[in-house]
Amino acid sequence: MANKQNSPILALQQQRLLLQMEYEAEKEAYRKQTEETGLQRKVKRGDAWWPVKLGRSYYNSLNQLVVEVLRQGDDDEIEHNFEFGRPVAFFHIGDKDKIRYFNFTATVSYVDGDRMVVAVPDNGQLIDVQGMENVGIQLFFDETSYKMMFEALDRVMRAKGRLGYLRDLFYSPSRADGGGMRAETFSFAPLHFPYLNKTQEDAVNKVLRAKDVAIVHGPPGTGKTTTLVEAIYETLRRENQVMVCAQSNMAVDWISEKLVDRGINVLRIGNPTRVNDKMLSFTYERRFESHPDYELLWAIRKAIRDLRAHRKRGDEKYHQKMERLKERATELELRINAQLFGEARVIACTLVGSANRLLDGQKFGTLFIDEAAQALEAACWIPIRRVSRVILAGDHCQLPPTIKSFAAMKAGLGKTLMERIVENKPETVTLLKMQYRMNEEIMRFSSDWFYGNQVESAPEVRYRSILDLDIPMTWIDTSQFDVPDDGGEQGKPLFREDFVGESFGRINKAEAELTLLALETYFKKIGKERILDERLDVGVISPYRAQVQYLRRLVKKRDFFKPYRSLISVNTVDGFQGQERDIILISLVRANDEGQIGFLRDLRRMNVAITRARMKLIILGDASTMTRHPFYKKLFDYIEAL
Repeated sequence: MANKQNSPILALQQQRLLLQMEYEAEKEAYRKQTEETGLQRKVKRGDAWWPVKLGRSYYNSLNQLVVEVLRQGDDDEIEHNFEFGRPVAFFHIGDKDKIRYFNFTATVSYVDGDRMVVAVPDNGQLIDVQGMENVGIQLFFDETSYKMMFEALDRVMRAKGRLGYLRDLFYSPSRADGGGMRAETFSFAPLHFPYLNKTQEDAVNKVLRAKDVAIVHGPPGTGKTTTLVEAIYETLRRENQVMVCAQSNMAVDWISEKLVDRGINVLRIGNPTRVNDKMLSFTYERRFESHPDYELLWAIRKAIRDLRAHRKRGDEKYHQKMERLKERATELELRINAQLFGEARVIACTLVGSANRLLDGQKFGTLFIDEAAQALEAACWIPIRRVSRVILAGDHCQLPPTIKSFAAMKAGLGKTLMERIVENKPETVTLLKMQYRMNEEIMRFSSDWFYGNQVESAPEVRYRSILDLDIPMTWIDTSQFDVPDDGGEQGKPLFREDFVGESFGRINKAEAELTLLALETYFKKIGKERILDERLDVGVISPYRAQVQYLRRLVKKRDFFKPYRSLISVNTVDGFQGQERDIILISLVRANDEGQIGFLRDLRRMNVAITRARMKLIILGDASTMTRHPFYKKLFDYIEAL
């Protein structure tokens, strides 16, 4: 019976059902948003641009018809959610302000500030959009990613051979008595890397010895990326080519950039989120079009289009000519691809991007998955089918995967492949234990609560601080403030949360004002000259998007912050993933009589927020609301005792 319980196939079938629930939930949320959400709200959420101006249309190097879309208006403080590979739909506002959608889907090719390039179907429908006034563009439901994930799960369930072996290995617990499937390893004397610390060195050695799987568990500031880059570099001394994936485009860019800095030839499938020359230079598209044979290929493709456009009735040789041109184009494409893939040592893409037809038939010895703790298990299986061993890096005590369906999450869809392997195969995990980011007192709480007190601070950061005798962490308790007598009702709390529409979350305007006042007071203590000379940077974090946008507007309006604007960034917790700042302020927003704290109960988010700060952390929140939860009670007491 136990065997049946542990059957990987049953577990994967369960996972498929949960993914189906998530698919339905997201599709329904998208439908509701499209039909019921007002346009301004969509624009504010960063899911739509309106109005837009259409620029030129042309064929890109991948032979797709693309059109430039330029955002008009003054919404530049709104961070939008458009990025490479996401499906979009055009719409126009008709009479009576009714939104009408054009009946085709397009795909984002790349975005740079207020300019986006979108690939559209080459069937004449673009002309309808170009001839219209009042046009906008919005994100569309992403059917493709789900399709890839369902396919991957189906394939893994049926798999024999290497993929079947990895599936059974990942799902079988290693027993203390040596029973169960054990992850296989090579044995050789450990290698020494002078610029890595002890646990980083152990991690790289564990990666090199792994035949099946290894995990690099990197708490905040412990140099996970440095370790991973080293492990990839060393692996490439033994293998000709590896695949590197991550959940998001941003994470793929980050690791790709570090690999390029080490002199490694990276081929990035897909376009980067930050469009600068350095990033673009290693994309497949840019490499493809700078290949010496590309001009000839472009000329042949143009000849094919011209031949189609000017086809004469009764032209018997049309098909012959067409076939000949197409053959020649395919031959050239294959030749360019063979060369690009032949030269590259690292093929980098998102997990879903690994299903790209460019990679058809490609196999790799090793797959590295970065930020593995943020990826749904189904997405990880998409690239795993191409490889014989898997290295995962991340931290399951930081941000989890984003899941829309509460029921699917409760039933376990949020459990990642990395967590599963950490549980079943603890011997494959290396915890990085030395952190180089935070003052000891900021780090200590996170280390105690999340990492069994195993993380320590490097000597050079242990006593980091901005001011002498500064207290590195403070909590400004907003429940201590009452409205004065003349402010209406006696003693009515000024700092309370307001609800702003579904899924947009909550806002606490008084707390936002106080957050900036706290920053202003701290800045005055440091002094303008020093802030600008040393370029002390600040992150203002709030878990709620409405609060983030409100805070951004306040920073813009305040004259005091004018000289410092380039040093201050305001974002959600997710927006700060992987980043750090000298000073961090966190506005918790929640303040109510019931002690409701919503998704702040997901402590992994809070772990990310408090560990962004190098030298100073200021938390603003209603302690009477927050401290009913044991984590926040402990955090509050810890800070009070400093």
